Amino acid sequence: MAKTITEKFVRKAIIDWLSKQGYNRYLKEKQSDEHGVDISVRHWKYARYYLVEAKGDADPKTVKFPRSRQEVSFMIAVGQIVTRMKTKARYNYAIAFPYSYGFVLRRVPWLFCKKNNLKILLVSLDKKVKQYSWQDLEKIQKK
Repeated sequence: MAKTITEKFVRKAIIDWLSKQGYNRYLKEKQSDEHGVDISVRHWKYARYYLVEAKGDADPKTVKFPRSRQEVSFMIAVGQIVTRMKTKARYNYAIAFPYSYGFVLRRVPWLFCKKNNLKILLVSLDKKVKQYSWQDLEKIQKK
């Protein structure tokens, strides 16, 4: 059985990865009882922000159909990030998932990602983060 990656694990990996990219000012991670984006952070040098919605794997002990749960979590994440998008160009947006959500790379249209500055971030068990830009998605989706 594959090991599950929790939302908390995904968030921690994303925060560490963003920090290495220079996004480490005004970090705000949403608490479970708060509304808003899961991770909000500003670049240390530029007035550029990253807003991230993260989801984790469902606990196989409590979920009968994990793949269906992934589909629902994916749709929720997309809806949450879209409703938090601003019209200013200084924002980067991302939806972050464990690698088990690889199907999302074909589900989010690359042109939508291009127009809205949206990235997809996938997290592995060793906390490595792979970022997929609209260019990456275009290549994947045209195969």
